Amino acid sequence: MANNRSAAANVTLVLVTLVGIFLVGFLIFGKPAPAPSGAPFPVKGSPSEILQMLKDGNERFSAGKSTYPHTDPARIGLADTSDQGNFAYATVLSCSDSRVPVELIFDAGIMDLFVVRVAGNVCDTDEIGSIEYGLAHVKTPVLVILGHTRCGAVTAVSQAVVGHGHKLERNIPPLVDNSIPAVKRAMAQHKDVHGEAIVPFAIEENVWQAADDLFMKSPAVRNLVKTGKVQVVGAIYDLATGKVNWLPQAKIAETLQRVEASPEKETEPFAK
Repeated sequence: MANNRSAAANVTLVLVTLVGIFLVGFLIFGKPAPAPSGAPFPVKGSPSEILQMLKDGNERFSAGKSTYPHTDPARIGLADTSDQGNFAYATVLSCSDSRVPVELIFDAGIMDLFVVRVAGNVCDTDEIGSIEYGLAHVKTPVLVILGHTRCGAVTAVSQAVVGHGHKLERNIPPLVDNSIPAVKRAMAQHKDVHGEAIVPFAIEENVWQAADDLFMKSPAVRNLVKTGKVQVVGAIYDLATGKVNWLPQAKIAETLQRVEASPEKETEPFAK
């Protein structure tokens, strides 16, 4: 009889522990925590739920309250045996800058984010192909195009546009030339702003330029957004505060609408 009571108590303890895990996940993330190793795969939330997770993670990071999730040995082992598509919940296009540690910024861990990093967070063929993979194959419901303050790439382009640039290695100009339209647009919109003061405006325009380039060249991404399977979001990370400033969502919708009306957009979503 005593052994039966002990077994029942053990079962109860296990059930309470499991319920506690999921309740903690709900309280922290607004959805159940990812299932432990050996349990069913976590259910990815809607784009709006995922976006809130990212915002909450950044709030923890910028407040010095990071939880550093999914960095334990169990998660490392799980990455070796699991498909990332069962876990990753967002794709992030960001700058390569060492001051922008993407997973840390969003208080995320292994298999949480599909990150595409390139100087100036530009969106050209390699980046667009990587984003298509992250959205269509890893099946992340959110894409964040993440610029950051004091971006060296955008600053260099801003200087070059007005003839004050310095000599660059041969492969850098074609890497960052996608930012030229963004810089020129910022200058046209702020004619009274000169020198390095134009850089913050150009950094924001550079985010919108990346969205425009992405939509122009990727019918697959446009279709995912139009069907509501994916949400594209613009944001700028502030190096001084650790906070991500989220840009107006309406601007993404306007960009998509403009691209859809353009006769120059790509229309074939698949490689031949």
